[in-house]
Amino acid sequence: MLMLVLLLPEMVFAEKSPDVLLKLATIAPRGSFMMEQIDLMDAEIREKTGNEVGIKLYYGSVQGDEKEVLSKIRLGQLHGGTFTGSGLGRIVPEVRVTELPYVFRNYDEVEHVRKELQTYMARRFEEEGYIVLGWNEIGFVYTFSKVPITSLEVAQAQKWWQWEDDPLSKAMFDAFGITPVPLSFTDVMTSLSTRLIDTASITPYGAVAFHWFERFDYMSEYPVTNVQGATIVSKRIWKKISAENQKKIIAICEPYFARLSEKAREQDKKSIEVLKKAGIEIVKFDPDSGVLDFVLETSRKARENLVGKLYSRELLDRTLAILEAYRKAHPDSSIEKVK
Repeated sequence: MLMLVLLLPEMVFAEKSPDVLLKLATIAPRGSFMMEQIDLMDAEIREKTGNEVGIKLYYGSVQGDEKEVLSKIRLGQLHGGTFTGSGLGRIVPEVRVTELPYVFRNYDEVEHVRKELQTYMARRFEEEGYIVLGWNEIGFVYTFSKVPITSLEVAQAQKWWQWEDDPLSKAMFDAFGITPVPLSFTDVMTSLSTRLIDTASITPYGAVAFHWFERFDYMSEYPVTNVQGATIVSKRIWKKISAENQKKIIAICEPYFARLSEKAREQDKKSIEVLKKAGIEIVKFDPDSGVLDFVLETSRKARENLVGKLYSRELLDRTLAILEAYRKAHPDSSIEKVK
């Protein structure tokens, strides 16, 4: 009887719809750690706001890819979502400055720079009509292919996937003289099966979770970039929540998103072992070939070409200055290679 009394408030909240139900969507698969964390976060938010606010999250791209989700948010059919940098960049292009390819060596560098820029980025989203509930790291992205990519010539001969309408990846492909195949995220697996594409970049966990690894034989040792994630809601729905509960929600969300970032790193490490056991071979850069030097220099030129298009000169310089200062303070900062 005592247990029933203790559980009664939670049972009531579970049965009764909250005054404000935040309808969010994500491309993350059902059963993922994100699903677990959002469910826990929803329960805590309902309890601490007196059931004024709750969350309903649609998983596994059932509401479409990130472009479609944003369109539904603007139409009022959804209130927000969990996004990767590609989706976030459709709202605030500058957010992609911490996803620049071949800039960050490891998790600590990325985390430090993003924390330094977080207040600025949150303000920019608010200016565009969105509230950031929380930031999370999705992880380092590596290149997966059917053949070992050991030179520019080999790279140019592959059929690369480019996230549709993504200016950052387009700038990179242009710099390397590669003509990619633009596709939505939800079309990738089918396109791998039909051989419309044969090369793609994704996190190790993503490659396993979405079964892309079944279509590949090789994986690069050197990370291309680290993907930023965030969960945002429209200010239109946010304004319906009392100021007191707005503060509560932001405070509640923070530790959950921190755990999402921690878990992403753990999942990537475990996934790399799964990939190796599945027969995926790691392609290493020959240190004497000059290939890595060429990649780094070409990437530098690509990010310079995006000044005034994706971000300002001031923001790029600020980002690189923060990174340089961190490296001076941490001279042992090493590259997050796949071993």
